[in-house]
Amino acid sequence: QVQLVESGGGLVQAGGSLRLSCAASGRTFSNYAMGWFRQAPGKEREFVAGIDRSGSGTFYSNSVLGRFTISKDSGKNTVYLQMNRLKPEDTAVYYCAATAKFAGVEVLLRNYNYWGQGTQVTVSS
Repeated sequence: QVQLVESGGGLVQAGGSLRLSCAASGRTFSNYAMGWFRQAPGKEREFVAGIDRSGSGTFYSNSVLGRFTISKDSGKNTVYLQMNRLKPEDTAVYYCAATAKFAGVEVLLRNYNYWGQGTQVTVSS
């Protein structure tokens, strides 16, 4: 069992930056591949970025590629999502997720078995 707590969301103007954090507690953090998902009002939850167990492999959705960066600090049991050049369409609740079933980057929501409570990101135009 692992518990995930996100922080760092807020209101930002278009073009600005935010850094989301996801602190993990419970089992060994290095055993988990991690991901960030987001859900806008009236839309399904979608994959944003993922990182493998080792922290060396990453993958991004096309909509955030080149603007967002996912990273993992195993010493702090924390995964980050640095979000730059934010756009109004990035507005959503952002969720951190973890999976022990796979070692590589996972993009499918169903492959994650632990989720945080979410943090709101609002980008004004």
